[in-house]
This record gives sequence, structure tokens and C-alpha cells, in this order.
Amino acid sequence: MLLKKLKVLVLILTVGLSSVCARFVVEKSSLSVLSPLSLRGKRDGSIGNFGIPDYGGFLVGSVVYPDKGTFGCAAFEGDKPFKSKFPRPTILLLDRGECYFALKVWNGQQAGAAAVLVADNIDEPLITMDSPEESTDADGYVEKIGIPSALIERSFGESLKQALKKGEEDVVIKLDWRESVPHPDQRVEYELWTNSNDECGTRCDEQMNFVKSFKGHAQILEKGGYTLFTPHYITWYCPQAFILSSQCKSQCINRGRYCAPDPEQDFGEGYQGKDVVFENLRQLCVHRLANESNRSWVWWDYVTDFHIRCSMKEKKYSKECAEDVMKSLGLPIEKIKKCMGDPEADVENEVLKTEQQRQIGRGSRGDVTILPTLGKLERTAVLKAICAGFKETTDPCNLSKFRS
Repeated sequence: MLLKKLKVLVLILTVGLSSVCARFVVEKSSLSVLSPLSLRGKRDGSIGNFGIPDYGGFLVGSVVYPDKGTFGCAAFEGDKPFKSKFPRPTILLLDRGECYFALKVWNGQQAGAAAVLVADNIDEPLITMDSPEESTDADGYVEKIGIPSALIERSFGESLKQALKKGEEDVVIKLDWRESVPHPDQRVEYELWTNSNDECGTRCDEQMNFVKSFKGHAQILEKGGYTLFTPHYITWYCPQAFILSSQCKSQCINRGRYCAPDPEQDFGEGYQGKDVVFENLRQLCVHRLANESNRSWVWWDYVTDFHIRCSMKEKKYSKECAEDVMKSLGLPIEKIKKCMGDPEADVENEVLKTEQQRQIGRGSRGDVTILPTLGKLERTAVLKAICAGFKETTDPCNLSKFRS
């Protein structure tokens, strides 16, 4: 049976370590120019790693290129100047450069646009528009972006601008996300790249809030046999020359093979990176053992309970606390310990090695990115994306019954 694959999120900050070399797949949607006739046809657009694409749906809109502020780096003047006055919504075309992609899209959203296309400024293969790393600039707007966006090729952008300049007829584009979802089957397979560290700021808070809010939905779908969920955890490695350094010893297990950044980014206090690696490994083993006993949904219980009872912020992030959570859930502690192996041994860990191989990717699979992606972890958006993976009339998801 072919399985639908849906990748939900991947982004964790790195500090002072070498990431396993991974190649990132660019997720594309189909852009169809409906008008003018001279441009009619399909083009690719690289979907932004923020906002909420309408997986399973499409949007038809009229393209607008602003008279000034074409980079979209400052708020547009007036009260929603791009809010459509016609039957079709506005798709705002902006130029790449001078500020974050996400800021352009945010300003477009605030100005009333239904979607934003960013025209590349160089001739190159499409890349994914990513959200900025944590900063005072990013805080407050990235998580509020609710419209879709895409990067388009420079030549396509120039063609659109020329058509708009002529003004002979509306430039109408259809953004279609139905083709970005692989052909559906009776079951949807989706993956979450996550992290047990709860002191990495906004991204960690976003992930845990999602896990807690989505837990009930995930378990219902999984128990019904409608979905197959797999969690993943990114690891780094210590360069060979630095294996014996105090930094690598504090951030890595198994002689530098598997590492995580120091949670406080201070090697002299608090928790160490290797504490995070070990808990990530424990959570992987919890899922593996629960899956073997046909109770794969127990991972959601363990992770949410661990976050509540064993938080770093409350100085309770420990092996002892983790084992108390496992006991309360009836998990086989000794089997999980065996699965985890010896963190001090100079050997490869089977579970973490598998995770690293999934990061690197082999053959057509690519890398950590299983498409489609959702840059914004929001309960209804993720559920909608999952439901888009089922054939019509076989969809088990009634969104209304999942809303609280």
C-alpha cells in the first residue's frame, strides 16, 4: 500500500556543533496563469515555510504589483490598500531583497492581500523562503502570518510585471496546493521533527503547544487506523579533532557521535546538550516500544506528561522524572533502557544513527523534508493538511467535531 507522507515541522537552532550534512527539498505548488492569454500555463512556486498553505485547495486571484515599496519591507500606506474590491482576491507581487521574506508577507497580509508572491532577484533554482531565526524583529509577526506565499523565478516575475505594466487585461493566477499533496490512500503518514529541549525559546514553545493541543486528534486518528505518525529528532556531531574537548563532552554522547546544543548556551551552568540528546533518544525509544505493542499513540501521552512534569524551566528535567512518567503510563522501562543503550560507549547507537541517516536522506527521499510541510504549527491547519491526504468520500476527518 502506498502511504501519504506529510512532514509537519523541522527547525532547531544550532550552537557550536556541526550539523549532519542534509539536503533540503524545495516544496513547490503549481501556479497557473489564467490571464493574459500570452502567459497562460503552469509555473512552479516555492512554498514559504511560514503561514498556512491551503493544502487540498486552491486560490484564484488578481495579481497586483505596488507602485512603491516593491520590496514590501515597510508597512503599506492606507487602510488595507490591497484588499480586493472585485470578486477575486488580491495576490500581491513583491521583489526579493532588503528584508526577511516573512516580513514582506506580513506587510502584505496587513495590507489586505490574500497571498504573496516574491519574485527572485537572480536566476537560480527555487529555494524555500524560511522564517527568520529568533530575534526582536521576528517576534510578534511570524506566528501571526495566516496567508500563503511562494517564491517565483526571476524571469516569471519579470513577465508578470510587464503584463501588469501594459494593463490591457487583468493578470489572473491560480495557486493550487492540491498537487503538492501526494496521491492519497486509505491512510496518511505524517512526521514531526521535534526536540525535548523546552528552553530554546519561541520555536520550542510552539512545538510543545502544538503537541499538547493536537494530542487528542492525533490519538483518535491513529487508534482508528487512519494515520501513521512518526516523531524524529535532529542530532549534530562533534568534529573528530574536538571529541575530547569539554564542549563536545558536555554536548554529546557516544564519543561525539550524537550531540545537541547547550540549552542555556552556557557550558558552565544549567543543563548540558547531552541531557537533551539522551531525552530525545528516550522519546524515540518510547515511540518504538509503544509501536511494537500496537500502542503508538502513547508517545503523545509521554511527551506531554514529560513536558508538564519534567520541565527544564522548573529544573525537573531528569532521568528520574522521565522514569516516573513511564511508570505512570505503564511503559516497559527496562526495554526502553535497552533500546537506548550506553551513552558513554564508543559505539554507534542504532536508533540515533537511523535518525541521522534520515536527516541526510538517500535516493529519491531527499532528506528530512517529507512533503508537504507546514511552517506554522497550528492545530486546525495541520488537521486540514492531513485530511487533504484522503480520497474524497473516505476522509475520516470532520473538522467541526475536532474544534473545541
